Amino acid sequence: MTSAAGTGRCPASGDLMAPQVEVVHWNPRRRRRRTLAERLLGRHPTTPVDNFGDLLGPLVVELLRRSRGLPADGGTGPGRRLLAVGSILHLARDGDVVWGSGVNGKIPLAALRARRLDVRAVRGPRTRDVLAGLGIDAPAVYGDPALLLPLVDPRLRAWAATPVHDLTVVPNVHDLAALADHPAVVAPTAPLDAVLERVARSRLVVGSSLHGLVVAESLGIPARAVVAGHEHPLKYDDYYRGTGRDGADAAATVEEAVRRGGAPPPRWDPEPLLAAFPADLWRVPSTVPGGP
Repeated sequence: MTSAAGTGRCPASGDLMAPQVEVVHWNPRRRRRRTLAERLLGRHPTTPVDNFGDLLGPLVVELLRRSRGLPADGGTGPGRRLLAVGSILHLARDGDVVWGSGVNGKIPLAALRARRLDVRAVRGPRTRDVLAGLGIDAPAVYGDPALLLPLVDPRLRAWAATPVHDLTVVPNVHDLAALADHPAVVAPTAPLDAVLERVARSRLVVGSSLHGLVVAESLGIPARAVVAGHEHPLKYDDYYRGTGRDGADAAATVEEAVRRGGAPPPRWDPEPLLAAFPADLWRVPSTVPGGP
């Protein structure tokens, strides 16, 4: 598997040269089976994994932009980048805006090279502490922006009103192979809407996919983390502490998670995170009176 950072561009209208906001997200690629022609030509095609949690940043940002009537082709200048969802702060560059992202415990701290960041919010206090140690100011505004999905996408609320699945298991993409045969599993690499609907229509969600848990809890659905086989625990602890709890009390197995039921629900107010949304990135600066 190869890995690459992606940028989700908010769709523009009018002048294609107008400033736009890039929503940075992580979308690794893996080699797919080659066709005969590709084998003969020696090509090694890849396809994006499209892990649903990694796609939520551009989605939440775009839905919020639209709900606030912000122009897609506005902005404060070319090349502005926004990091909104995921453990992707190691992808940050000087000058980037951060709204709800977190650090990745698997990535050496030395990989976070940016020092001039405009931080509006972070996922949780663990990330804020790491940034403080690097001399980067971050307000005590916490929360994964995926928690805001039900506020901006009414489909989730409609789905949650009519649950049909007693249990849904959402593994981290690296744990999928081990749980692929579970009767209640949904692959995090399934189409984004399919994963969101499956989670929203569930009565209990368990697994090692952090965003499976986040989406469930955003809708008031009981959820319990399962210890991930290939992920660092920092991101889970960061999220739970950022939503008013004492860390991720994860179960060792899916069976244990089902037996224990959902974790204590978030004690979290969405208003500070909403207020911190960097709407100014889409606003065209006013013309100076008397100017050209």
